[in-house]
Amino acid sequence: MAEMGSKGVTAGKIASNVQKKLTRAQEKVLQKLGKADETKDEQFEQCVQNFNKQLTEGTRLQKDLRTYLASVKAMHEASKKLNECLQEVYEPDWPGRDEASKIAENNDLLWLDYHQKLVDQALLTMDTYLGQFPDIKSRIAKRGRKLVDYDSARHHYESLQTAKKKDEAKIAKAEEELIKAQKVFEEMNVDLQEELPSLWNSRVGFYVNTFQSIAGLEENFHKEMSKLNQNLNDVLVSLEKEHGSNTFAIKAQPRKKTKLFSRLRRKKNSDNAPAKGNKSPSPPPDGSPAATPEIRVNHEPEPAGAATPGAALPRSPSQSSLPAVVVETFSATVNGTVEGGSGAGRLDLPPGFMFKVQAQHDYTATDTDELQLKAGDVVLVIPFQNPEEQDEGWLMGVKESDWNLHKELEKCRGVFPENFTARVQ
Repeated sequence: MAEMGSKGVTAGKIASNVQKKLTRAQEKVLQKLGKADETKDEQFEQCVQNFNKQLTEGTRLQKDLRTYLASVKAMHEASKKLNECLQEVYEPDWPGRDEASKIAENNDLLWLDYHQKLVDQALLTMDTYLGQFPDIKSRIAKRGRKLVDYDSARHHYESLQTAKKKDEAKIAKAEEELIKAQKVFEEMNVDLQEELPSLWNSRVGFYVNTFQSIAGLEENFHKEMSKLNQNLNDVLVSLEKEHGSNTFAIKAQPRKKTKLFSRLRRKKNSDNAPAKGNKSPSPPPDGSPAATPEIRVNHEPEPAGAATPGAALPRSPSQSSLPAVVVETFSATVNGTVEGGSGAGRLDLPPGFMFKVQAQHDYTATDTDELQLKAGDVVLVIPFQNPEEQDEGWLMGVKESDWNLHKELEKCRGVFPENFTARVQ
């Protein structure tokens, strides 16, 4: 017969294989229809079920182990980035810089070693374990085909024997084919009957060894990592002890160069400059309009003994010395608040008062229109006269102590960084 291609497959071999497939298909149809009996082996079927379960579990374990390894690698990269960040922020003149750098190197090596050992002692073992399943699965399938061939040969032999007209030559040939099919099937069946239970039992030892290896590697890794972390902690404790008592400057947000101070300075100079021909400004005489705040009375029923409408309230001794800018602001009701208003105009607070803040840190003024602050100073916050002059992160105010002493905004007010303070009211 002619050869079919370079593989040496003959036309007769191909025809034989095709015929086997047709015979097997016919036999399985007859078995499903109940017209032909099927050889059953419940013990072997149980072994096959165990095999499939074992393969499924092993495949899942392999997948999860690969995911675990990917997570270890991701954690390694994250740890490496974190240590790089520490190296960048660790200033050259800080003590322990070399030790911190060495710890970071050992950290990187420890992650690499851990990952490689997991690959060698867990993943490769897992791959070897699962490597035997494809061959056994193929042999189980082949055994199934040979069982169909055996049943088909058996049925053919039995049909020839029960025929009315017997052909001894055909019977002899059918018997020969039956014996051959039975031998092939039984050889494969015996081997698998021994291997499958052994493979099923091996899963216990494999799972134990695999998870023991992972647990042991992880335990050693964390022990060594714990030592490195303790060393790093010691380095940082030393850094804190050396620099912990130092006060690190808190920087204010940069200010735009506005014309606010120039206007304030010109205002202060014009207020303080003596009039021509006079040596110094003199306070207005008692009883003059500038010296006495305008008093307005609410025309609501009042309890007996209250001041009569239109009566002027007695002036305190200090009123005659109030600056004009304050006096003009204090148009008050008899209850002591500015007409129109909120508590922002009380006599003891500057005009436009919004809220109080307290300095949390010392602040050294860098310009003449800024407030010099000490931690603990209370500042009365007021609005900017021109909102466009307010820089981001800066507030306008007057220190409470200065206000209580002078009661003059032009002498006391200034700008200050908001992040040096905390609101208290």
